[in-house]
Amino acid sequence: MVEQEFVLIGLGANLEHPRYGGPRETLEAALSCLECSELRILACSRWYRSAPVPASDQPWFVNGVAALETDLDPAALLARLHALEAEFGRRRGRRNAARTLDLDLLDYRGRISRPGEQPELPHPRLAGRAFVLLPLAEVAPAWRHPVSGRDLRGLIAELPADQRAELLQGPS
Repeated sequence: MVEQEFVLIGLGANLEHPRYGGPRETLEAALSCLECSELRILACSRWYRSAPVPASDQPWFVNGVAALETDLDPAALLARLHALEAEFGRRRGRRNAARTLDLDLLDYRGRISRPGEQPELPHPRLAGRAFVLLPLAEVAPAWRHPVSGRDLRGLIAELPADQRAELLQGPS
């Protein structure tokens, strides 16, 4: 197990929110809501634009990664993230559907879940996603995958060609 001193979450959105506006503004509002007595944001990446995975005709996503400090255990943290998604209008239904807010628990201090344990840690698909690895490299450049021990540079170099994430320009 690779010990980390922080928790990593992925943030994404590809639908307008009636109150907050576009995906970028929605993600910034969600970050503000995350900051509370049980959660402290240590760092947040810049925002990236990425195609839906798997490929579809839905709008492109805005994604980022944040490093947090928390006393919540992984299950309680994930429940908090899901509650915030619901507050922002996310309705869970079909997998990979368009959404106003998506919050993923990527890594919890390097913890590796036992088979069948929930939440599954590290996030099972993070190593193959440009929209996770590129912003993750900004907030935790020395991060290593808890299972494989691989560093970010190696994981990014091995991304499939269809994985694209572009840095969004402008104020964040």
